[in-house]
Amino acid sequence: MNKVETESFSKSFFLFFTSLSILISILFYINFTKDVQTLDEDILSQMRICSYDLKCNQFKLDFVDITKKKRISTLYKNENGLTSYYPIIDSEKFLLSFNLSQEDYQKEVNTLKKEYYLELSAVLVVAFILSILFSIYALYPLRNALLLTQEFIKDILHDFNTPLASLRLNSSMLKKEVGDNEKINRIELSVNNILDLQEHLRSYLQNSSMQKEEFTLEELIKQRVSFIEKNYPNISFSIDVKNTKLFTNKEAFIRIIDNILSNAAKYNKKDGLVKVIYNNNRLQIIDTGKGIKNPKKVFNRFYKEQERGIGIGLHIVKKLCDELKININIDSEIYKGTCFTINLSRLTIS
Repeated sequence: MNKVETESFSKSFFLFFTSLSILISILFYINFTKDVQTLDEDILSQMRICSYDLKCNQFKLDFVDITKKKRISTLYKNENGLTSYYPIIDSEKFLLSFNLSQEDYQKEVNTLKKEYYLELSAVLVVAFILSILFSIYALYPLRNALLLTQEFIKDILHDFNTPLASLRLNSSMLKKEVGDNEKINRIELSVNNILDLQEHLRSYLQNSSMQKEEFTLEELIKQRVSFIEKNYPNISFSIDVKNTKLFTNKEAFIRIIDNILSNAAKYNKKDGLVKVIYNNNRLQIIDTGKGIKNPKKVFNRFYKEQERGIGIGLHIVKKLCDELKININIDSEIYKGTCFTINLSRLTIS
């Protein structure tokens, strides 16, 4: 099962099993309480019989002054155990008392508890198995929907190959005819960007986020900046990154960096600056752009403060950061710029 299926299964199982366990426990507690009352009634009946023949070794027999005004044939519970009082024939001064010690009474209750614990455990095991079966059954519609979605996306990715190949071929032929041209270079760069996004999506569908590899942060940052700065000739990029090695999923990490760098350049001011700084296991991407009014909302799906874009880029960034188990924070000031800080302490190996 993938992450979504595992989460769905866990939540369904937890909800169903917890609800069922609570309900079963309440029912068992009610029945146990009733059985304790039945036990008390049985003990009272035995005491009543003993009051006639006095043939009972389990009870302690005694006499009490009738002036204490005890109710006849009534069971009293206290720290000394269970006690019941009965009249004595031809006696107006004393009552006959029968007492079951607290220790003996507790033994009876404990025996009853053990029986209930065994029964409760057996029923909970059955409930556990039923919860698993229910969760698996409830998971089928989600799994089918995910499979259909993945197959649909794979088909679209496959269909992209033909027009993209045509674009690359025609741009190369056009470049040969007219020579080196900035507009053609941008077309080729855009095609390569689409191809990269296509590869990221394939990696995501194949759950490659769990596949980790070692790479150099400085080299990767330089590659991504070199790739993005071609689209923004009016933006200056500055890199201050040490030769640090990371161990994580490279494709997911590249997508995080590309999204942040693209936003930093896209929403920057004219002749603006984008700085990439690494220090003390923290990677900072700082721009001199328009700033963000509500930094806490930028990771929400479809939230955007500009007309450009559709508001899912930073949402994807946050999801990928969560997938890689790294923290990302935003500090922004309107008309002065924004700083994205990524904590890489969990990924750094040197």
